[in-house]
Amino acid sequence: MTPALRRRLLLPVILSGTFVQLFSVTVLQVGVLDVRRDLGAGAGETQLVLAGYTLTYACSLIVSARLGDRYGYRRMFVAGMALFTAASLGAAAAPGAWVLIACRLVQGSGSGLMAPQILSIIQSAVPAPRRPAALSAFGATMAAASLAGPVLGGVLIQLDPLGQGWRAAMLVTVPIGLLALALSPVLPTVHTGQVRARVDPVGAVLSLLGFALLILPLAVGREAGWPLWTWVSLALAVVILAGFAVSQRRVPAPLVHPSTMAEPATRWGLGVVLVFNAGVPSFTLLLSMHLQGAAGWSPLQAGLGVTPYALGALAGSGIAQRLGGRAGPGVLAASSLTLGLVSLAVPVTLGHHGLLWMYWLALALGGAGFGLFTASAFAQVIARVRPEAATSVSGLLPTAQQLGGTLGVTLAGIAYAASAPDAGGALWHAMTYEAAVFTLAAACAIGLARKAPGSAPSGRMPAAAGLPPHPPSG
Repeated sequence: MTPALRRRLLLPVILSGTFVQLFSVTVLQVGVLDVRRDLGAGAGETQLVLAGYTLTYACSLIVSARLGDRYGYRRMFVAGMALFTAASLGAAAAPGAWVLIACRLVQGSGSGLMAPQILSIIQSAVPAPRRPAALSAFGATMAAASLAGPVLGGVLIQLDPLGQGWRAAMLVTVPIGLLALALSPVLPTVHTGQVRARVDPVGAVLSLLGFALLILPLAVGREAGWPLWTWVSLALAVVILAGFAVSQRRVPAPLVHPSTMAEPATRWGLGVVLVFNAGVPSFTLLLSMHLQGAAGWSPLQAGLGVTPYALGALAGSGIAQRLGGRAGPGVLAASSLTLGLVSLAVPVTLGHHGLLWMYWLALALGGAGFGLFTASAFAQVIARVRPEAATSVSGLLPTAQQLGGTLGVTLAGIAYAASAPDAGGALWHAMTYEAAVFTLAAACAIGLARKAPGSAPSGRMPAAAGLPPHPPSG
């Protein structure tokens, strides 16, 4: 394979990992009822099918970033993709709910192993002039994958090819994973100069346990009625994660570099990613649930019901690089405010048949805001990161993304379930929550702009610590 072909294939291969990760977060959103009927699952088991994937995905990201430093980005990407693909096959063939839950947990682990390597490979193997375009493509892939899940899932469940239904939706990622594994030799073998440094075992255990104890009750607590164990788990999570933060200051090779949180711009950047994702994916999840429940739409109709949002996201992603380079974090603020206004427009337009065209238009506009934000956010944050902290931020950014998403689904669900005169009132409650969150995200983006006003990402993204700007892809 020629060096030129290797360079052309590098980005599609690593972005295939991004696609399968985010696709798998949302693909079962419209298939929950079918999974429950097919496997005889209870409400708690069904919730674990959805939450189990996010649980192991989010918990493993910080440790996985450090493993990439030690053992090589390509090796960890391949291991993660192989684990993910095998678990996807197992999930599609699951004979019962607990087997499906176990496969989803393994899927999440594979995704968590892959995700930080993707950003690290972009930072280390893509030449500086091409990095903004690569990061824009990375963000566009995140947006497309997040929305392809419910849309394609709804289509496959409705069409029920070969009687497989939701199982066919789980198989979508298998050929993508197999192709990525076959083409993985195009990825660079390099890693940082920390290859001989040991992975801090105490920090690894504390981070994995702390995030698990935090995310699990957030994911299943509302459906379970918030029993005592959920509050105990949350309290323990705070203590353990505080211990993790303290431990990172006292070890020679911490999982999170000491300079990572030293820059105000990095803290604001992680904050805006977390807060924005507390509104996404809960926006599309609650909308899909409302359409199938109160509105009586079929899974196919519900999937197609968010299609304007998906199309808008693709359009927003397409202009993200140009606008992000000019406006910097202002793009993130404008995108967030747009989604806040759209959230308030949805219950008004959806409740009146004659205003459905305005509902489609509002969704398309909201999708454009989502695509613009998602395709810009990581680039805006990483451009403001110290070189020695680049690997740590590669793990922290997707952690903030997944943690925000889990928290948002819980809070939006509480708002939707609050006392209301009818289903329309419940939707109003949820969308008011969404509008408030997106407004807060806009405020965080303004804070990011004030902390680093002159640092727009114009090709100056730092390479990972210890790496040359663009090492060979051998």
